[in-house]
Amino acid sequence: MAEEKARSLLPGMRLDDLLSELQARLQAVLETRDRVHALLDAVVSVGSDLDLETVLRRIVQTATTLVDASYGALGVIGQENSLVQFIPVGLSEEEIARIEHWPHGLGLLGLLIKEPQPLRMAHISDHPESYGFPPGHPPMGSFLGVPVRVRDEVFGNLYLTEKRGGGEFDEEDQAIVIALASAAGVAIENARLYEETRRRETWLRASSEVTTSLLSGDDPDQVLRVVARRAREMSGADMAAISLPDDARENLRVALADGTHAERVVGAHTLMHGSVGGQAFVDGEPRLLADLGESGVVTVFPTDLGLGPVAAIPLGAPGGVRGILTLAKRSGRIPFNPGEVSMLHAFAGQAAIALEVAERRDDAERLGLLEDRDRIAKDLHDVVIQRLFAVAMTLMSAVRLVERPEASSRLQSAIDELDETIRQIRSTIFALQPRGEVDAPSLRAQIVELVEGAKAHLGFMPGLAMEGQLDNRVPPPVAEHLAAVLREALSNAVRHAKAARVDVTVRADVGALTLLVEDDGVGPGDGGRRSGLRNLEERAAALGGTCEVSARESGGTLLRWSVPLDHGP
Repeated sequence: MAEEKARSLLPGMRLDDLLSELQARLQAVLETRDRVHALLDAVVSVGSDLDLETVLRRIVQTATTLVDASYGALGVIGQENSLVQFIPVGLSEEEIARIEHWPHGLGLLGLLIKEPQPLRMAHISDHPESYGFPPGHPPMGSFLGVPVRVRDEVFGNLYLTEKRGGGEFDEEDQAIVIALASAAGVAIENARLYEETRRRETWLRASSEVTTSLLSGDDPDQVLRVVARRAREMSGADMAAISLPDDARENLRVALADGTHAERVVGAHTLMHGSVGGQAFVDGEPRLLADLGESGVVTVFPTDLGLGPVAAIPLGAPGGVRGILTLAKRSGRIPFNPGEVSMLHAFAGQAAIALEVAERRDDAERLGLLEDRDRIAKDLHDVVIQRLFAVAMTLMSAVRLVERPEASSRLQSAIDELDETIRQIRSTIFALQPRGEVDAPSLRAQIVELVEGAKAHLGFMPGLAMEGQLDNRVPPPVAEHLAAVLREALSNAVRHAKAARVDVTVRADVGALTLLVEDDGVGPGDGGRRSGLRNLEERAAALGGTCEVSARESGGTLLRWSVPLDHGP
């Protein structure tokens, strides 16, 4: 009886097993269908955006979701097979802050770079190439790595770790991530092409704007501001700065900046030697840094701004560099690639043109000023002086015809005034023909400034007469001594003379420079001025000249300071 009952239950048990197996297979098919649908949705999602950085982050987020990974990252490979960007997903802000540094592409990650093949393991630490994690990194066990290719180029690697539930990544997970990586390569290529097209459009607009500014005669600083702003927009940089060399070409100074924290950058100095901008200036070739914070190289940007990738672009060709355009992105962003740097280098050449146009414009203005001075000097010499001289000769011939002494004296005074006027005009003609830089203060200007500066202390304006080619004939070292002597003489007059009148005469005769300072005060006296006068005497003696202080017949003091000048035209 029992045997018959067991025999009747056997078909039912087999049917249950078959149904259970069928249900399991159906569940596996449904799960596969769901994962395929999820993969298709992921492919559509990854390719739905054209911003490269957004695409890269979306790839990592999608991969972690598809294989149920706790953590994911995309490492972008740069020059020399190193990681130039690391995009993590699954880490909180606190966990990111605790990590001492991002991976550099060594160890297990470096193996994927050297051998771009899928890599899957149950425990990362079991692999002989595993170097461990940087300080502050959370513990991770299971690992799946897949290369991301853009055509024949390995763009980077997808890293997925710590499968949820404590399991391992299986072959199906690997196949799904490989499929996603293939779609990701297409999305990255599309984003690159879009970015390249957008950059070229921006470059054309920027070139047109700069060309229009140059042709319309805009201020060079304004043109350079346009260049900095447009270069930042073309490259997607967060900061842009234009640095110019000092006169000695030993330092670079930021003349203008654009972007976040621009006010902190303007006016910053860096040495020409030892800085990335200085290297670009000397070589005339662009210089790139993948990460400012880890390079240790000096740039024009403060280190506390959180900047990473940096590009230094010379303004001009090698041998004729006029400045440096420096661009920077926030830390963690994709470094500048050679293609966009080449375009920026060509665009920066327009900034060099702006600087050259400004220099040529300044040269033209200086030339125009010199031509105007030369014309005025010729008119004064050929017309004004000749007429005054003729008037003086006429008056001199009329003096003999005047019988009244008062009238004769007045005519003689007028003749003397005309002679003095002619001497002053000749002196002015010499001043209109400077020997040095147009913008440099001339000796005459220094003398006028010192005399006018004494007015406030004396209570009246001293008299001033200048004769001869002071700006042409007096060498700079002698001019410095003369200015110092005049300053001391006026100071003595203010402190000791108690004068109501002070007259200053500076004369450059053939072979000598003479300074006369006269006052109608109390006279030289016996003491109180010896230390100051000794200084004047020593200056004269150092130049082979003399210094004399004497009393005037009508009262007061006469200082005569004279030094030799070389004979010249």
